[in-house]
Amino acid sequence: MDLSEFTIRPDPANPKLTERVSGLDQDGRPVEASVTVERPLTLYLNGQEIVTMMTIADYPDYLAVGYLLNQNMLKRDDRITGIDYDEEIDTVVVRTERATNYEQKLKKKTLTSGCAQGTAFGDVMETFESVRLNPDARLKTSWIYALSKKINLTPSLYLEAGAIHGCVLCQDDRPLVYMEDVGRHNAVDKVAGYMHLHGVPAHDKIFYTTGRLTSEMVIKTVQMGIPILISRSGFTAWGVELGRQANLTMVGRAKGKRFLALAGTDRLDFDADPAAVGDEGGRHQRKGSRDED
Repeated sequence: MDLSEFTIRPDPANPKLTERVSGLDQDGRPVEASVTVERPLTLYLNGQEIVTMMTIADYPDYLAVGYLLNQNMLKRDDRITGIDYDEEIDTVVVRTERATNYEQKLKKKTLTSGCAQGTAFGDVMETFESVRLNPDARLKTSWIYALSKKINLTPSLYLEAGAIHGCVLCQDDRPLVYMEDVGRHNAVDKVAGYMHLHGVPAHDKIFYTTGRLTSEMVIKTVQMGIPILISRSGFTAWGVELGRQANLTMVGRAKGKRFLALAGTDRLDFDADPAAVGDEGGRHQRKGSRDED
C-alpha cells in the first residue's frame, strides 16, 4: 500500500518500542513474542512537576505539549520557549514565557476511562462549552471505508506486538498523523501536540481512534477543534451526550462495511454502497471492534 500520505506513522521496527520475550503457547511449546515496552515519563511545566505518565515515549515533545493543552495548563497563545527531554531520567520539561503555577489545579484529580488510567486535573470541562466546531465540515461514507482500510493495513506496533491504541489525524480519505501508545489518552495528546507545534488547522480534519468513544475522547477531540470523530469501537452514553451537545459528528463500530453514527449525523454524505465494501481480514481485527463492543 502507499504510505506516502502519512506525515508520521508507526515504526514497528524501532528496537526501543518492543522487546522479544520467551514463554509457552497453549500447547506448552516454547515461543518468542514481541511485547510493547512502556516506561515512565515525568512531565514538568517550567519548574513544577505535573504528572508521571506510562508511555512508549516515542514522541515525548508532542505528548508533553498535547497533554498540557488538553489539561488547559497550556494556552493556545502561550509562547513555548523550550522543550527538553532527558531520556536517561525519563523527564520532559516544557518551558513557557508566561509564568505558571497550577498547585491548586493539581489537587483536583479525575481518573479517566482510558486504558492505563489517564489522569485529568482540575475542571475537564473548562473550555468545552465555548468551542464552536465547523458546521460545514462533511464526512463522506466512502472516506470512512477508505480510512479504515488504509489505517488497519498500515504496519504498526499493534500488528507487531499488540497491547496498544492508535489515533490518527485525517483529512478527507487521507490519514496524515498516526500515533500509538499504551493508553489512548496519550495517543490523542501526541496528535494534539503535533497539531499545535506545527500550526495544523483543525476545522477540516477527522480524528480516527481505535479506542472507545468515551467522555474523555469526546472532550479532547472537541478541545482540539476537530468536528468529526471515528472509532472502530463503541460508545458510552455520556460520550454521546457530550458529542451531541458540542455538535461533534461521532461514528463508532466502524468495521468492514458497517458503522453506527450517533451524533452530528447531518454532516454525513452517503456516497458509498456498503454492499460493495469487502469484509476485514482476521489479522486486522482489533479487540475493540468486536460485535459486542
